[in-house]
Amino acid sequence: MSEEEFTRLIQVIRQQIEELDGYTKLPPTQRSEFLSEAIANIVSSIDNFQLLQEQMQASLEVMEIIQEELLEQNEYLAKQRERYCELFEFAPDAYLLISPQGIILEANGAAAGLFNVLQNFLIGKPLVTFVAETERSVFHTKLKQLCELYSSTQEWEILMCSRAAQPFDASLSVAPVRDSRGSLVYLRVTIRDVTKYKQANLQQRPAAATVEVPHSLDGLQVLFVDDQIDAREFITLVLEQQGISVTAVTSVSEALEALEQTRPDVIISDIRMPDEDGYALIRKIKALEAEKGWQIPTAALTAYPSENSAQAIQYKLVFIRTCINLLRQRS
Repeated sequence: MSEEEFTRLIQVIRQQIEELDGYTKLPPTQRSEFLSEAIANIVSSIDNFQLLQEQMQASLEVMEIIQEELLEQNEYLAKQRERYCELFEFAPDAYLLISPQGIILEANGAAAGLFNVLQNFLIGKPLVTFVAETERSVFHTKLKQLCELYSSTQEWEILMCSRAAQPFDASLSVAPVRDSRGSLVYLRVTIRDVTKYKQANLQQRPAAATVEVPHSLDGLQVLFVDDQIDAREFITLVLEQQGISVTAVTSVSEALEALEQTRPDVIISDIRMPDEDGYALIRKIKALEAEKGWQIPTAALTAYPSENSAQAIQYKLVFIRTCINLLRQRS
């Protein structure tokens, strides 16, 4: 029962009682009929009042149930928040929340240890402060691109700097968080120092001297597509030592941009890449060949997902060696 209904019912009862004052002014023959009608109206109003009172009581009971449920929900949320805070604070990896502009909003203890500063010092600081100067423009570009994506976790490697220490290779995992209206609220950032991991992989790499490439291929233009930085750097080094000119890119879109600038003699692409894979690149290259009259030898390669990084690079290198030998036979 609303307050307006309750007030209106009280006014009706009061009006009916006031009308009884006219009882003595009526002729005796009309008094009985008037009194009976007035009493009936008052009884009906009282019944309505009791009905509304029962509705009010039922509403109060429902409100009590809802209140109990809300209290239970608040307790659950409080426990979940406490659990989240513990996971956030004691996570082994550096974990931060940053604004769309790159300002650090929250940071856990691992982040403070990674950057060698006090935890409170990080709050309010731009994350780019800890990025090497040579890569800050790249960081801003990637951050802007990520902010424009509705929901997509992006990973990339970048050179970062801790306070009063040597720069280190960092692997960043960044995910946007949006509200119910789709507006970007903040970005979740996980940072790992992968310097030791990369050094260990370099030590496990096969020696470049074991790959024999004929000198007749000097000056060959190769477009190499692979999203793994280790594979790109190592295979590019091996090929360039033999006089082969290599353009190394990380994705299908970058490969197509490179084709707009120059036409390579050979295209070699990894198959397992995010977004668009090597098969998608080959289809697009074949479409360009049909349109422009090109004939570019194209090969796709991969390694088993269960193999480690060094083994995967070795498999790719063997495949590229086979491709080069075939090119030598054609030449």
